[in-house]
Amino acid sequence: MLRERSAGGPCGREWRRFRAGFARAGCAKPYLEAIDVGRRNSQALNAHWDASSKGDLDAEHEIYDDDAVCDYPQSGERIVGRSNLQALRGHHPDKPSGFDVRRILGKGELWITEYTIAYTGRTSCVVSIMEFRNGKVVHETQYFSDPFEAPKWRSQWVKPAA
Repeated sequence: MLRERSAGGPCGREWRRFRAGFARAGCAKPYLEAIDVGRRNSQALNAHWDASSKGDLDAEHEIYDDDAVCDYPQSGERIVGRSNLQALRGHHPDKPSGFDVRRILGKGELWITEYTIAYTGRTSCVVSIMEFRNGKVVHETQYFSDPFEAPKWRSQWVKPAA
């Protein structure tokens, strides 16, 4: 919900007038609904990534619509359906040994998560793009990349990333 500015502040009267005009124009309800959708999807993502890091397959896949599609562009694969996605992840021969969400960015129905996932002997950098509809992920695209050595030729222009 939006916080109302204090009536005693320098903008109190102007803020109330603006908000009243905004509501009369029919804009307030869709705007507040968009905030609620974003909050709901953000909370679902936090629960999803928390379950993923704990290896809780059932909780991890609650976020997906039954007919969700997940694309892996680098391998040319498409997984159709939540049950197939959960089965695929449940049968991975090398269970993750570490999981670190670096950041989550998004708004409304489109969210991007950047994270690293560690398997025995290697760590991959991952970007996940999730599209929501009615509170569930209907499409996800994941990009995976293994770390690589920085070339020496560009060392004068860069600093090591944290």
